Parts: sequence; structure tokens; C-alpha cells
Amino acid sequence: MQPYLLEVCAYNAASCIIAEEAGADRIELCADASVGGTTPSVETIKEVKEKVRIPVYAMVRPRGGDFFYNDEEIATIKRDIATCWSLGCEGIATGAATADGRIDTELLKRIVDWAYPMRVTCHRVFDRTPDPFRALEDIISCGCERILTSGQQNTAIEGEGLIAQLVEAAGGRIIIMPGSGVRSSNISELVSATNAREFHSSARIAGSEMADEQDLRNTISILKSL
Repeated sequence: MQPYLLEVCAYNAASCIIAEEAGADRIELCADASVGGTTPSVETIKEVKEKVRIPVYAMVRPRGGDFFYNDEEIATIKRDIATCWSLGCEGIATGAATADGRIDTELLKRIVDWAYPMRVTCHRVFDRTPDPFRALEDIISCGCERILTSGQQNTAIEGEGLIAQLVEAAGGRIIIMPGSGVRSSNISELVSATNAREFHSSARIAGSEMADEQDLRNTISILKSL
């Protein structure tokens, strides 16, 4: 059986180092926690890639707000993907929607092509889609590696029922990764309730962009014990 994995959302190199030392399996590197994450700077990506050895997936999101992008923003996304590849990122986290909130499969397929051979996680744009099961099939068709989701609720614990249904519907065709509010206090319940194998945690200290090292260590310890 595949071991349980923990991806840590981090906003600076110091948190990435904490995550690696705590035993995290992967970093999602972002900027601007206040809007849910945007593309990190070139300098931040460079520093992180110099200081950690675990895989780094950079967020590729040109701004906060919705995920319906104009031509200029799409050009920025393409450039940022090329930058992530040139700096050694193993993957990206991104997403795109149409004006009515559905997955923009045309753009997402282009993004997956631009990113290759990096892997692509479809982020929580998924949680804003009107039909999660159609969105699941759309994202699979685009060639993404995984979906980050809170089950279309504020937190993964609140959305655990839908997450479990998505894991079952995916049938191993794509990874369903619960995220949002994932911490040591609820990881055991999420494992049991969802049957997911990968989990996403920012484990941030309240009011800060820094990771809570002890909570990460506790979360990882619990996962390894299961």
C-alpha cells in the first residue's frame, strides 16, 4: 500500500526548511496568503530550491480573486511556468475557470502542455465549480496529476463526505488531496473518513505566514503510524 504523504503549503524559505526537517514529502510554494496564494517570486523560488531537497510545486496564479483569466494573464501564466521549469521546480499548482465557474478545459490542457515534464496539481478552483463530479472528469481529461480540495466547504473536515465520494469516483485515475484546515488534531479523522493517501497542510501559526513546526511534526508522526 502506498504510504500516506503530506504536502506543506509554505510562503517563505524558512517555512520550507521547517517542513522538510519535520518530514514533509513535498512543498507547495506560494506568495500572499491573504488571497489564498499567488505565484512566488523568482528570488523565493531560487532560495527554496537551493535550501530544500524535497519536491517543490510552485503556485502559478497571477492574482487573487477568480480564476477566469484574460489574454494578458494567460501570457503571464505561460511565462511563469517556463520560469518555474528553469528554476528546477518539480511541478506547479494552478487552475483555470470559465466565466460560469466551470473548469476551463481548453486553457488547463494548454497549461499542462506548457508545464511538461513538470507535474500539475489543480488547486482549489475545483471547490468553486458548480458540479464537482463533472469537474473531476474535466480535470482528469486535461492530464493533471492531482486535485487539491476541501470538498467544496471551508475546511476539509467539513467537506470530508464529498472528498470520500471523489476518491471513490476517481478510482485511482487522479490523486484527490484534501486540504484546508488540515492539522494534527484532525488528520486521523480525515484519513479514516476519506480514504485519501495524500494530504495538504499549511499548519501556519495564527496571524503569521510561518509554519508551526510542532504541529507539522505531530501530523507527520500520525500519518507514519497509520
